[in-house]
Amino acid sequence: MSAALTLATLDHLDRLLPLVAAFHAEQGIEVSDKMRLTAVEPLLAGIPHGAAYLIGPPRAPIGYIVVTFGWSIEFGGMDGFVDELFIRPGVRKRGIASEVLLALPRALSGAGLKALHLEVGPDNEVAQRLYARSGFRLRDGYHLMTRHL
Repeated sequence: MSAALTLATLDHLDRLLPLVAAFHAEQGIEVSDKMRLTAVEPLLAGIPHGAAYLIGPPRAPIGYIVVTFGWSIEFGGMDGFVDELFIRPGVRKRGIASEVLLALPRALSGAGLKALHLEVGPDNEVAQRLYARSGFRLRDGYHLMTRHL
């Protein structure tokens, strides 16, 4: 199984949306199909705020990762946030997510990204181990806080 990454475009919308819906169902994220489409479509159309990548063969992807972009004075420039990472359950535990989390940051650093962040639940020890193996570290004294607008 390959962790090859393909930058998703509007031509991939019909393959990406079911993966996003599966991730949301698995995580208990309640989002309407319309809101999901409204959030994903601009990424595939090329807005500069983020990118979606298909994992595996583009005709039959086995997962996806979405990275959004921001700016950080602390980190010295553009930073990114892994918004979503999903691998189909049937192909998990084969090192695919690890490959993605090692390859994508290397590619993005070549494009000027200074730091890549992600969020993980405090009880999700499997994901924490995966992220730690991929070079991510908890930041002492920091907690992600959110205000919905």
